[in-house]
This record gives sequence, structure tokens and C-alpha cells, in this order.
Amino acid sequence: MASSCKYISVHPDNPQPRMLEQVVEILKKGGVIAYPTESGYALGCLLDIKDGADRIRQIRRLDDKHELTLMCRDLSNLSEYAKVGNTQFRYLKNHLPGPYTFLLPASREVPKRLQAPKRKTIGLRVTPNVVTNALLSYFDKPLLTATLIQPGESSPMTDGWTIQEEYGHCLDAVLDGGFSGFEPTTIIDFTEEEPVLVRQGQGEFFA
Repeated sequence: MASSCKYISVHPDNPQPRMLEQVVEILKKGGVIAYPTESGYALGCLLDIKDGADRIRQIRRLDDKHELTLMCRDLSNLSEYAKVGNTQFRYLKNHLPGPYTFLLPASREVPKRLQAPKRKTIGLRVTPNVVTNALLSYFDKPLLTATLIQPGESSPMTDGWTIQEEYGHCLDAVLDGGFSGFEPTTIIDFTEEEPVLVRQGQGEFFA
């Protein structure tokens, strides 16, 4: 896709369905979009778009070893794509939705091309962002995603219009849901029984 990028602005607290439906159609046709989260804007496409991961990596200038994340609409959706034991489930239930990325063993639902090769893990998120949750409600599957950080920067982009100006040539849509936070998520490795802090971000870490 990416012949022309649609700029679609919605109300941050009450996103208009007719605007969201335009984004849904673009995603269904294999599009890659920028969308708001609680920790900056992110790039996303539907999970089963074969070249989606390549396009996201290209835009972000990431190599193919960089793991992408699944943005899930809720905990039950997350549980389809990760092997979640009782300990993990209780912990996740207390922390999600929230500014966390959890590394968990991937379930069979996750295509092999998206799993960390040796560990067979996947990163998963459930955002409290209203706009993104409204968008996810149109789909059974999560969005394959990566935070939109420009080369040489450490903080994600937070403004939809700036993204349109700088990345419009390689995106299919920018979903502008207003200003998003810029502090990154806290990354927690939960592949074993105990949670291990990988990166401290917005979310408070409890062992």
C-alpha cells in the first residue's frame, strides 16, 4: 500500500466510529498505521499481514532480530497468544491495562516468524489508551506493533501531525488521538515463575 497516507483525527476520549472504521478498512487491506498509546505513538498492522513486520522494521530501521510486540485488546486476548500460568495471570490481571510490555512464551497462535528465534517468546501489551482500545474492538486479533522512535532518539514520537509530516510517505494512515505520553513502557520478562525487570519505564515494578 502506502501510495497516500490518510490523516485521521479522532476525539481522544470519545473517538468517532466512522473515523475509526476508515482506519479499520486500511488495516484490513494490509496497511501499516501510526496510532496512539499511553507511551508515545506506535506503528501497527494486522498480525497476519506477511510483509507488515518487514515494513515496520524498515520504517524504524530495525534489523530482523528486533522483536516486535503484540498490542492486545484485553487479558483474554493476550492469553490466546502467550502461555500464561496461574502466577503470571494473577500478576497480569493486577497490572493490565497499563504501561507494561510483558515477555511471555509464545503460544501456537503466534507465527514462528514473529517469535524470538531461540527463546520462542513474544512481547505483549494491553494499553489503557481509549482510542487504541476502540480500534482493537473491531478485530479478533492483536496488532503487530513497535513504538515509533526516530533514529538517534530515545523517546517515542507523541504528535500525530508531526508523524504525518515525517512518515506520511511510508505509512497508510496516521490515527491522531491527541497527545500521548512519552515515557516508555516497563518491560518485564515473565517467561519463568518470577517476573524479572528488563527496563524500568512508566509502570511500577513489583517482584
